[in-house]
Amino acid sequence: MFLLLCCTIGAQAERKFSERPKLVVGVVVDQMRWDYLGRYYDQFGDEGFKRLIEEGYSCDNCLINYLPTVTAIGHTSAYTGTTPALHGICGNDFFIDDTPVYCCGDTTVSTVGSDSRKGEMSPRNLLSTTIGDQLRMHTDFRSKVIGVSYKDRAAILPAGRSANAAYWFDAKNVCFISSTYYMNELPAWAKAYNDELKKNKKAQELNKKIGYDPICGTVTTDMAIAALKGEQLGKGDVTDMLCISYSQTDVIGHEWGTRGEHTDGAYLGLDKDLARLLKALDEQVGKGNYLFFLTADHGGAHNYQWMADHKLNGGAWRIKEDVMGSELKAYLRDKLGADLSIINGINGYRVFLNHGKIKEMGLSVSQVKEALIDYARQMPHVQFVMDFEKVNTWSVPDVLRSRALLGYHPHRSGDLLLVLEAGWYEFWPSSSKVGTTHGEWNPYDAHIPLLFYGWQVEHGSTSREVHITDIAPTVTQMLHIQQPNACVGEAITEITDKD
Repeated sequence: MFLLLCCTIGAQAERKFSERPKLVVGVVVDQMRWDYLGRYYDQFGDEGFKRLIEEGYSCDNCLINYLPTVTAIGHTSAYTGTTPALHGICGNDFFIDDTPVYCCGDTTVSTVGSDSRKGEMSPRNLLSTTIGDQLRMHTDFRSKVIGVSYKDRAAILPAGRSANAAYWFDAKNVCFISSTYYMNELPAWAKAYNDELKKNKKAQELNKKIGYDPICGTVTTDMAIAALKGEQLGKGDVTDMLCISYSQTDVIGHEWGTRGEHTDGAYLGLDKDLARLLKALDEQVGKGNYLFFLTADHGGAHNYQWMADHKLNGGAWRIKEDVMGSELKAYLRDKLGADLSIINGINGYRVFLNHGKIKEMGLSVSQVKEALIDYARQMPHVQFVMDFEKVNTWSVPDVLRSRALLGYHPHRSGDLLLVLEAGWYEFWPSSSKVGTTHGEWNPYDAHIPLLFYGWQVEHGSTSREVHITDIAPTVTQMLHIQQPNACVGEAITEITDKD
């Protein structure tokens, strides 16, 4: 009897460690606030968001645990289980030792799929591995990992450095493209889908404006389904992964804000697209055979004028006029005998100093920091100013100190961090007066949805605080593979632990 019991336990353990879903599907909805799940719940159909909520597991208190909260960082953190301090993607645009970089910019590669330069992109600035990278390594690179999105960074960064392919949208030419980092020619199924897009009158008419319309989500879904079928994902003897990101929600939010017919249309349209995606997964892979998660890269603030109209605090922090304007120029001249060239830029509420120019002028970085901190403290609606190198001893709330440290890479994150009063946000000349943006620590930017569904996911929910960095260790734990190599998150045990 004892021997039989040991054999039974051994067999169960062997099955547990060898059991994996046929496919992992990760979905990131750009700029989706957590409260949108409740706001639109009664308007959702039964087969999209509601299916995920009613049959899956919802983490209702998932927070972003670093600063700033922007697209490239959010997508990277969800799939690496770590933060800018370790994965190195410190913004959409940032500086590496005074050199400006776009997060995925790479002039050593070329566009595949069109004659534009939109394909000069790769994940080479990414310093850590992703879920997909770990899956590929675990299976000796037999697993297929594919990224699909309207935005290049939202397709490239989630899939990781070893991905088989990433595809993003060339709006001018109305087609999906890739780069020579992955391939020299689009596969036949991708070419076939691009041919279908040429027949899509609405997509062709919208052209560069396609991101402002829910159809952007529709063509992204269609491309993802085309990849699912074309690559035969989930059909092999190892687990594959499909990373999908929906960007129209972010484009529409920036243009029209968190309220109104445009945003309503974006989320109700996305609900229908998710229903189509789930149906395709059921048909191609089989219900219960795929592990699915949905989250966001960040949220979004309510429009400042909308807040003011309802007697709520908030406003536009105008970078060009109020921040980098004539007053700062005069201050730098009088205080340091310097000009604005000592500042590379302000991005994501971070001040990037030009260390080379400061040295040329015979100044010290600490001297410039001290002067700018004094100046910023006097600025209206700036609540805190932090020197990244000294933030551990700064007199600020613990939540700000922690998120600043997790967002700080010494060569990529700038020098100073500014925290504005709640409701205030960066406003550029190109910003929409009725739109919104994101980037701060506040719940409207940092509280995001997190839904798990499918393979070995039991229905339920939790209000326990979890973080965007907990997604990767949760998925890798379920797959019984190693966590990404800079992972700092923790597996969500309500999902991973089974009786």
